[in-house]
Amino acid sequence: MAPMGIRLSPLGMAVFCLLGLGVLYHLYSGFLAGRFAFFMLSEPAAGGPETPQGSVPGGAVDLRELLAVSVLAAVRGGEEVKRVREGNVLNAKAKGKTREGAEEQLTTGDLLSNRRMFYLLKGAFPAVQINSEEHVDTADQETVSWDRSIPEDIKQKIQPKEVPAESVTVWIDPLDATQEYTEDLRQYVTTMVCVAVNGKPVIGVIHKPFSSYTAWAMVDGGSNVKARSSYNEKTPRIIVSRSHAGKVEQVARQTFGNKTVIIPAGGAGYKVLALLDVPEKNQEEADVYIHVTYIKKWDICAGNAVLRALGGHMTTLTGEEISYTGSDGNEGGLIASINMNHKALIEKLPDLEKTSHK
Repeated sequence: MAPMGIRLSPLGMAVFCLLGLGVLYHLYSGFLAGRFAFFMLSEPAAGGPETPQGSVPGGAVDLRELLAVSVLAAVRGGEEVKRVREGNVLNAKAKGKTREGAEEQLTTGDLLSNRRMFYLLKGAFPAVQINSEEHVDTADQETVSWDRSIPEDIKQKIQPKEVPAESVTVWIDPLDATQEYTEDLRQYVTTMVCVAVNGKPVIGVIHKPFSSYTAWAMVDGGSNVKARSSYNEKTPRIIVSRSHAGKVEQVARQTFGNKTVIIPAGGAGYKVLALLDVPEKNQEEADVYIHVTYIKKWDICAGNAVLRALGGHMTTLTGEEISYTGSDGNEGGLIASINMNHKALIEKLPDLEKTSHK
């Protein structure tokens, strides 16, 4: 009797081999397709641009172009801010607390302005780092294109200037003075864009959505705004945050005299404009801007750039320059002035620095 065993069917063997070949083909073809797609994405299309829009060969960006799109971004963001406020659809809610314990407000105006500004700048300059006050939700991405046109006033005053893309950081404040925005104190509200190169602010844009006024300046370039011609250094008018007025007033009067004027105001952008010659009926005028606590860099970068371009100064309370790289906060408070002895002002305010870390 023959030993028992398994007898394979020729038809079954053929089916098994075909299935195996099918699996191998599927896996290998997927691998080749992936490699082909990677190759195609890594190489510029034939006849197409070899560098991203907003960039030039060598990984550089033109600061004049970046200024033009920054102005446009501030204006477009301001349109969203104005539309939401006038439609009274703020949907305001608390997003957290400041170090001083005050609630920080977040509105639909903040979010829509942020989305419009971020994606306009990112679409024009994809290789540039952009820091914004509000979170950017990739699921809510918006395509906002720039036609690469440069306004005539920028063309006339600013020459093209290329810098390495990796040296550039853009800071966006999509709605400065959100608390005042919720209170319908519209004169304080601004949208701002700042460009820093190697940590130094070189381009500043401050836009007032409810009056359509825009101030811009570029260090070693030009500006559409000027410093005021008259200042009183002995008894200056000091503009401060509404919540800090009492804290600053006592020290300021002891330092500069009882005639010193304290101007409470909202928004860092508005306070910087108070130091300049701004043709706005409801824009207050001041000689010095002081902030005595921690402040975020997107609040102050644009104003810092504008002041630098006009020969002014914005430093910590101890006179240190503020670097716009690294963390998003400035621990040392600030003092800003223009056409004044900035060093002398700092020496008169030794006590305020102690409160800036609280």
